[in-house]
Amino acid sequence: MSQTEPFASPQFQHGIDSAEPKTSVPVLEQSEALVKSRQRVADHGEVFTPNWMVEAMLNLVKDESERVDSRFLEPACGSGNFLMVVLTRKLKTVETKYGKSTFERNHHALLALMCVYGIELLPDNAEECRNNLLNVYLKYLGEDVQTYWKRAAVEVLRANIIQGDALTLKNSDGNHIEFPEWGYLGAGKFQRRDFRYDALTQRSSIQGTLFELFEEHQNFIPTNSYPPMTVEELSK
Repeated sequence: MSQTEPFASPQFQHGIDSAEPKTSVPVLEQSEALVKSRQRVADHGEVFTPNWMVEAMLNLVKDESERVDSRFLEPACGSGNFLMVVLTRKLKTVETKYGKSTFERNHHALLALMCVYGIELLPDNAEECRNNLLNVYLKYLGEDVQTYWKRAAVEVLRANIIQGDALTLKNSDGNHIEFPEWGYLGAGKFQRRDFRYDALTQRSSIQGTLFELFEEHQNFIPTNSYPPMTVEELSK
């Protein structure tokens, strides 16, 4: 579990450090704890990925990890080691592309947050992951942002970071895991469609079959669809 602050250097505009990730020397920082307790390791096999390894692995898919609307799912997300770095990279892209317009910058920053997903078995880790991602997002937006941006982010993270079991595809209540598919329509409007995770995992199984001839919307039916919404509407 990395304790590194993604935006620790205040001299960069909007808190974004423009330096390239340093992944060449695999030395653990003293503040980086990879286990919470021996008992948790014994009970759950819980060992966190060191930050240098996270950066190195994401560099293998560097372009996708930096694209604002690419979707990342971590099926054992812990406290958010991978997802925090992904979000940080996405926000750097937001700053590069949309930093001159506060309106577009803020909306695309929320879209970046909407595109990270996680499943975590342990409830304290799931909550810690949500909080860590929220802190990364809010640090980027800055202190002067209206409160409804924070409320909207909390709602997104409640839907995107699920306490559950990625092996059984069930959440902590024993129900099927569902994830929202978020999209930005432009002009301050977002869309949301919910899908069952077990249905999404069957995407590759239809390749080479007659079902491959169907359009994707015919194979994957959302469990719920929402009308376009603004950030204010999402935050309520």
